Formats: sequence, C-alpha cells, structure tokens
Amino acid sequence: MSEKTGSQGRGHHHDDEHEIDGGLVHDLPMFARRRMIGLLAGASMAPLLAACSPGSEDSASSSASSSSPSGSSSSGTSSSSGSDCEVIPEETAGPYPGDGSNGVNVLKESGVVRSDITKSFGSAGGVAEGIPLTITLTVVDQASGCETPKEGAAVYLWHCDRAGLYSLYSEGVTEENYLRGVQETDEKGQVTFTSIFPACYTGRWPHIHFEVYGSIDDATAAQNIVATSQLAFPKDVCDTVYATDGYSESVQKLGELSLETDNIFSDGYDQQLATIEGSTDKGYTATLTVPV
Repeated sequence: MSEKTGSQGRGHHHDDEHEIDGGLVHDLPMFARRRMIGLLAGASMAPLLAACSPGSEDSASSSASSSSPSGSSSSGTSSSSGSDCEVIPEETAGPYPGDGSNGVNVLKESGVVRSDITKSFGSAGGVAEGIPLTITLTVVDQASGCETPKEGAAVYLWHCDRAGLYSLYSEGVTEENYLRGVQETDEKGQVTFTSIFPACYTGRWPHIHFEVYGSIDDATAAQNIVATSQLAFPKDVCDTVYATDGYSESVQKLGELSLETDNIFSDGYDQQLATIEGSTDKGYTATLTVPV
C-alpha cells in the first residue's frame, strides 16, 4: 500500500536529512505508483507521442531559470485547466506536519486559523525572519475541469524557516509554532498566507507543505484530509533570495540539488511549481492552483 497521505489516512514517510536512515526507500511507493500511471498513459498514447516534439519538461525548467539583474522576478507555471486538468499530485507530509500524525497537533490549538503565519501564537512569541512572501493557493474542483472554485474548503500550510528549521520539531524552535496556519477558502477558492521565503536544507528542494480539507471544521479537528501536496520554487528566485543576508547556508545546499533530482519532485513538478513575482526589496508573491 502506498504511504501517501489522502482522504482515507495520513502518510508517515519522511522527506529530509533528519530522517536519513529511511532515505529514499520511504518515497519508493510514491514513485512506483506515479511512474506506473505514467507508463500506462505513455503506452496508450505512443502513436500520438511519435508526432509530438520532445522537451516539454525541459521547457518548463528553462522558463523558471531566468532572472533580472534587479532581483525582480516572475517565474513558474500555473496549473492547467480544462481538458488537461489533473488532481494535484499527492505527496508526503514529511516528518514535521504538526497535524497529529507525527506527535504534536497544532491544528486543534486556538489561534491556528490565521493569515499571518510569521509569528507564533498562544504562549509562544517567536517571529520568523526572512524575505517577505505572500502565498495564495486557489483550490478548484478537478471534476469540473478546474473551472469551479472550492468555496468553504480549508488549507493547512507549513514550511521551514530561514535556517531550515521546522517549528514544534527542530532543536531550538520546539516551543515555537510559527510558519503554520489554517485558512478557509473564499468564493474564489483562495487562501492567502503572509510568510517568509523558506530555506533550502540538505536533501530537499525549497518547498512548502500543505493539506486541503473539506471544511474549516475538518481542518481544526485534524480529520478527513482531501489532499496532501507540496509547492516548489523556481531556481532563479531561490538563487536571488539566497544571495541576501540570513540565507547564506542555503546557497551551497541548493547547488547540490535540482528539481529533477529532488526525491519528491523528480517524477514531475509542473503542477507544483509556483508562479513567483516580486523582488527581494518588496517581497515576493507565490501563487498555485490546487485541483482536488
């Protein structure tokens, strides 16, 4: 059985260097399932593929590799809609979800429903420093061809800080709960979080975790997950951000990775690569469409 998280349960396989004993083995069930789907689809489409030009994935990667000298960027791709609309790829929640599946459950704490996740809430008082980042996810109904927004759904979003640490879990920030929050989708199916640009840590491409729930009540009860996935960042934006103060440790770690070799995104990231706009001076916005 796949260890993926889904509406019937939660995955417990891990995704970073702190669980190095498991390594890539934990992700092999995911690869097997998604690779098999790709192989079956490829077999049925073989006559058509012969007439198509190669390099669509390379083009997507290339489009995310340019940057302007001023540090202002507009990179990434938007999830497709209409006839080629697909459900967002299911991914691991990682070892630090904070949703009760691996220890602490922040979802049941008062204050977790919020848009600004840069600060801890409750008895904690820490603030995550870094380049400002506004994250907007648009949750849509895949069965409608991604044309219908999912109003009244909920998204729980979390990611590491500028040093690559996860609140509630990593040494030094176990008493903090920043960079975690829940929002209910509006009439456009959107949720927006105010945050900071995350670090790149050993073994993983820069990313943001999120879970989609059918309602805010389900989210705050930590039950009935609809989808679990991750958002990826374009390389040119990462290079620009990591050249600023506070992100120096991310430079070398990013240089050791690529989207094509990351153990989560290597089997395809077109639907998960965020569209990024902004600059290091004014901050960035990241947008992604999430079909469920």
